[in-house]
Amino acid sequence: MKKQIEIYCDGLCEPNPGGVATYGYTIFQDGKEIKCGCDWLGEGDGMTNNVAEYTAAIEALSWLRQQNINKNTKIILKSDSQLLINQLKGEWRILSGRLLPLFKKVKYLSKPFNIDYKWIPREKNKKADMLSRVAYNSYLQEKQKET
Repeated sequence: MKKQIEIYCDGLCEPNPGGVATYGYTIFQDGKEIKCGCDWLGEGDGMTNNVAEYTAAIEALSWLRQQNINKNTKIILKSDSQLLINQLKGEWRILSGRLLPLFKKVKYLSKPFNIDYKWIPREKNKKADMLSRVAYNSYLQEKQKET
């Protein structure tokens, strides 16, 4: 039986653009969660929801690359971002110069894998969304400590 890995990723930026950008992802292998992660990217210039979405994909794929996943393993990267999924599938052009290097990095990290990109509705991406919000709240708490 071939193994299957599903990546769920999400990003947020509040306010968008130019606010606090964070991301979250979770990775399942054969239905069992094997990894999750979240963090903040920063605040201000250059921060957008789309930058955060791409970063979630980059972080999840980077972790998978470190695990030496077998090339026969089917990987499905799922997101509720139509922009992310449609750009990665080659169906939408990349109009933002800020997103182009992130797109190239996702494609580079995806090279060794048998990967598909799939859009999912927000309600099927709850854990990744929750993780991006955990990172957002963590960022706000850190900033509050500094003041």
